[in-house]
Amino acid sequence: MVTHDRCVWVLLSYRIPREPSTPRIAVWRKLRRLGVAQIGDGLAALPADARTQEQLEWLAEEIAEAGGVSTLWRAELTSAGQEQAIVGEMTAARSAEYADIAARARALRVDSTTPAQGLRSLRSLRSLRQELRRVQRRDFFSPVGRDFARAEVDALARSLLAADLPAGIAPELPTSSRASRNEPAGVDS
Repeated sequence: MVTHDRCVWVLLSYRIPREPSTPRIAVWRKLRRLGVAQIGDGLAALPADARTQEQLEWLAEEIAEAGGVSTLWRAELTSAGQEQAIVGEMTAARSAEYADIAARARALRVDSTTPAQGLRSLRSLRSLRQELRRVQRRDFFSPVGRDFARAEVDALARSLLAADLPAGIAPELPTSSRASRNEPAGVDS
């Protein structure tokens, strides 16, 4: 839960056996997909809400099934400066992801001048939309680049609509979806 100045965090403290490495790698990937702040070795944090706590609870169960140990905590940092640093790191990571999506959408828009390129761009548009949704799920602090990335993906969709694509093949324009209302969605497992 994010308050005006401070944030309540849900922390996952965990240890997983080194061998076999598959469960350890799976946990690392899921933590990355959730967009956690990696506080230290075996300590990850997310802003606390029902969704993030549930996701970390599921992950704690997976850790136990892999022979590891974990503990979930709810906490507040005592230092506003340290909290700002963590929020800054998380925001910078999401900003970089949004900037990459925007750049790829812009490049595809420029490159989709022929029908064949347009079809490739249409497939890429679908992929970019999926990636944008995944990034939005781990976007807790609304970085600057979010709206720009959405606008670039939408501009790509509009340019493909205007392109001379074969009959029956057209991109879907964005609707009033959860993403356009800035609401976070659940995290994919």
